[in-house]
Amino acid sequence: MKYQAILFDFDYTLGDATASIYEGFCYAFEKMGYPRPDREAVRRTVGHMLEDEFTMLTGVEDPAQRAEFRRWFQEKVADTQAEKTDLLPGAEELLGALHQRGVQLGIVTSKRNDTLRKILARHGVLDQLDFTVGGDLVGLPKPDPEGLNAGIAALGVEKAYVLYCGDTTIDAGTARNAGVDFAAVLNGTTPAEDFAGYPSVHIAPDLLELKRWLGV
Repeated sequence: MKYQAILFDFDYTLGDATASIYEGFCYAFEKMGYPRPDREAVRRTVGHMLEDEFTMLTGVEDPAQRAEFRRWFQEKVADTQAEKTDLLPGAEELLGALHQRGVQLGIVTSKRNDTLRKILARHGVLDQLDFTVGGDLVGLPKPDPEGLNAGIAALGVEKAYVLYCGDTTIDAGTARNAGVDFAAVLNGTTPAEDFAGYPSVHIAPDLLELKRWLGV
């Protein structure tokens, strides 16, 4: 395997926070006077910034309402998301095998970095990660490559030896914009055909198959 560093998205790539995310959306929508959103509609927005997810579901672009939504959402989930987020099948095995092989590992996500690290610590995999960056630590969200480039620089690996793995075309665009290889993982709501317009070295149906493809 040529990759010296592999970085991942988190939601629907390594983890499933649907229960907590949906709970936060319902709470915020109720506080703001909106009807309860459809669960699957919420799932399809995951991976975007929270404010954009609100606009995608309501059509409302008012900055004050977008900011209000974030406040209510964070009030509901801030103390509970780590306990209500599961790792997807094969995630622990994949990270453990790559770590054992000496591959440097990182996560670049739109989720808050402190929340992400609590989730990883709860599942006992935080010490296997060399780098994490959440959406709150970057000036521009994915597909801008700021976070991914920061991870690559921190790890000190040439881009030719870096792989980014994610479940959405946002992640595919992020890898393309950073100039690194991309592997799609179909754990989320994005079908394989949606990645046709993006360069990818592999499309994996799940993490167990991705592990086999990587040969670890």
